[in-house]
Amino acid sequence: MTLSFARLRYVAWLGCVVCIACGDDSGGQTSDAALPQTQAGAGGSSGASGSAAGAAAGERSVAGSAASAPRDASTAGSAATDAATATDAGTRDAAVPDAAVTDAGPSDTATPDAGSVDAGAGAELPGWKLVWNDEFDGAKGSKLEASRWVYETGGSGFGNNQLEFDTDRAENASLDGNGELTITAIKESYMGRNYTSVRLKTQGKFEHLYGRYEIRMRLPFGQGIWPAFWMMGADPNNVGWPTRGEIDVMENIGREPDTIHGTLHGPGYSGSNGIGSPSKLMSGQRFADEYHVFAIEWEKDVIRWYVDGKLYQTRMPADLPNGSKWVYDHPFFLLLNLAVGGEWPGNPDGTTTFPQTMKVDYVRVYDRAG
Repeated sequence: MTLSFARLRYVAWLGCVVCIACGDDSGGQTSDAALPQTQAGAGGSSGASGSAAGAAAGERSVAGSAASAPRDASTAGSAATDAATATDAGTRDAAVPDAAVTDAGPSDTATPDAGSVDAGAGAELPGWKLVWNDEFDGAKGSKLEASRWVYETGGSGFGNNQLEFDTDRAENASLDGNGELTITAIKESYMGRNYTSVRLKTQGKFEHLYGRYEIRMRLPFGQGIWPAFWMMGADPNNVGWPTRGEIDVMENIGREPDTIHGTLHGPGYSGSNGIGSPSKLMSGQRFADEYHVFAIEWEKDVIRWYVDGKLYQTRMPADLPNGSKWVYDHPFFLLLNLAVGGEWPGNPDGTTTFPQTMKVDYVRVYDRAG
């Protein structure tokens, strides 16, 4: 989520819709008080223009779906084995034929960050080294560890006309005592707003360049609900958004319970012009029904998006508009939030129930081993 100008999030996604068989707020949200927000997960992007180089990996089955698997069954999905993408065309809902994906080699400049790594069961991932994580272990009702997360509080709308006031209260974000984080959006009068929720970030705690960024979670659903897991470029020189860069790992708008979006925002391709693609479950399935693993693999000059180990999009500098700059070459921090309302999802209506709950099993960051 970003600065002072509100970004119109209803983006025309020129991307590939991928059917995924599941086992069983600023997504384009630019954030920091100083940025214009994209809510890519109320943190990332809403819809984005795409290019032929980016895209989706068709209907391929993956053994042991992360949706129904226990928390130690993390799915990896390397592009080296999952290679296939689709040509972007049409609107965000338009299905596109498959095409070959170009894979890139491992990152040559990954930089581990300081911070303790308390590896949870199953956190090991072949070919990767865990460098940061939160398994959300702790007593029921506990708040998050201050050494890992920052609560970004306020009710300014974060540049997207979001309706909630984001708090640091346990009522809106707490551990459940069973190794999960519960984020809750509540309909209530608070600080001049009619809803409360939470917006979390690792800015100043953990900022990292390249690697695999992975979250296992179960999404809420409903008109006007906007969950997201996303990343914002560290900005020591105050270049601002979108020059600092934004990577939306996953964002969803509640009226589309079977669809998630992954998007890039940078100079010349931000807001409604972000570069990205959606990924869609098979008919009748919803991301609210089961846990799913959402991940990116970020290396020099390439970023790949996965759902439950299935590659659905790859982006490289060649995908950007002519003359635009690839700004994904410096450390980024993580953001996790559950927004209510906003330009892209629209506001809650009579069909939206409250409280809305988002469950997070873990967040993990890896570097390439070796």
